[in-house]
Amino acid sequence: MISRFFHAWERRLADVSKDRLVRPFEWGTDWIGGPTTGESPQEVARWVDDVMRDTDAFFSCPPTDDYALTPASPDLQVKGEAGTLRFPSALVTPHPQNNIVTARWFPARERRRAVVVLPQWNSDAGGHLGLARLLARFGVSALRLSLPYHDVRMPPELTRADFIVSSNIVRTLQVCRQAVLDARRAVAWLHQQGFERIGILGTSLGSCLSMLTSAHEPLIKAQALNHVSPFFADVVWRGLSTRHVREGLDGHIDLETLRHLWRPISPWSYLDRAGRTSTLLVYAKYDLTFPVDLSEKLVNEWVRRDLPVEVAAMPCGHYSIGSTPFKFLDAYVLITFLRKAL
Repeated sequence: MISRFFHAWERRLADVSKDRLVRPFEWGTDWIGGPTTGESPQEVARWVDDVMRDTDAFFSCPPTDDYALTPASPDLQVKGEAGTLRFPSALVTPHPQNNIVTARWFPARERRRAVVVLPQWNSDAGGHLGLARLLARFGVSALRLSLPYHDVRMPPELTRADFIVSSNIVRTLQVCRQAVLDARRAVAWLHQQGFERIGILGTSLGSCLSMLTSAHEPLIKAQALNHVSPFFADVVWRGLSTRHVREGLDGHIDLETLRHLWRPISPWSYLDRAGRTSTLLVYAKYDLTFPVDLSEKLVNEWVRRDLPVEVAAMPCGHYSIGSTPFKFLDAYVLITFLRKAL
């Protein structure tokens, strides 16, 4: 009975959004870079195999000193926000506004530990600001990053952040890669500011991107992953929030092939690196967007490998975790872990 209640609630919350578009399937070879032979699944498969042979190179991020911190308005400073950090993305896309990374800065009084915060897919400019303020209030400085193609980084032809999760195979890989490179540059800025202990916190898509970042960024000491799955492809294929993406994929690719091609952005590919970082895995018992069996598979594999981990199962769903009282419970679990781990 409880499951039926939460599942019905999740579907109502998911149906609030009316601007989901079914976009055409594309292999996306034009996003590989360099000369290509056209829309070829074989070419994409070869490129992905090359990426998996050296993911450190794929997610490598050249340093930059081109950081600019603009002070916040006085009313925002009263709320704990010090300013907006901007810097160039390490991956250049065809959309200029997407190539400037924006992050809002919430410093704590103590200048020792800090966290990069990656919000969920299609988060607006205000998403996770409350969580960032709470982190700072409890002694953990927070840098809340806008994901690629989100809020101020969204070109005018989009109303949703479709380019980071879509039925274009290589574009999805490259834009998720861009998010990881952006997060690594954010971590580098925090390190330049003198922070000794740096963590990362991600929710939903941000959770996946956070794990990819921590797997390739040695400065990260703790990761709080809020909604988890071992495979990027399976969430898109089965999730409530990505039904329109699945519709664009149907008839062109099967799940096994999609899972193989999206290995570079799947947490399962990097479990051999997970022992480097203190980890919190959070999942929701009635989640229809990140199906619960997928979350439990990742948790069980973490435990089977005897990797350091804390686990929290929220008594709600994916969307309903943003409602009272679940959002407060979730924030408590996340902040408590990061304060302890950092």
